[in-house]
Amino acid sequence: MIGFLGNAYLWVKSAHVIFVIFWMAGLFMLPRFLAYHQEADPLSSENSVWAERERRLTRIILNPSMILAWLFGLLLVLDTGAHAQGWFHLKFAAVIGLSGYHGWMAGYSRRLARGTRTLTSRSLRMLNEVPGIAAAIIVIMVIVRPF
Repeated sequence: MIGFLGNAYLWVKSAHVIFVIFWMAGLFMLPRFLAYHQEADPLSSENSVWAERERRLTRIILNPSMILAWLFGLLLVLDTGAHAQGWFHLKFAAVIGLSGYHGWMAGYSRRLARGTRTLTSRSLRMLNEVPGIAAAIIVIMVIVRPF
């Protein structure tokens, strides 16, 4: 059965995967940037360099990639009716969690830029594992569809 996307389905699916890859790359980079930024003296020029890197990563790569991954993903869900399948619910929950993680990390970047340091570099390095765990869950749900 062909949904409303018709022959564009594979193009939309390709775009979804491409922007998910860009988004994930940024989500792996940002916590590492934050860990290095965390170690910089808040009054140093290095602090402002890290703040600018984080701002650019978020503004140029992370935010647009997340928005486009969501847009193309929602088109695919509507086209295929995946929302009625059990595996999709866990995948969707993981994507919501990843979106929240994205927002939290971007917010922590802004706090670091202002000199507020509430986490340790070690904590930030451990948080770097969140996107990998989420990606594993998402890929298993989409490929294996265990339920």
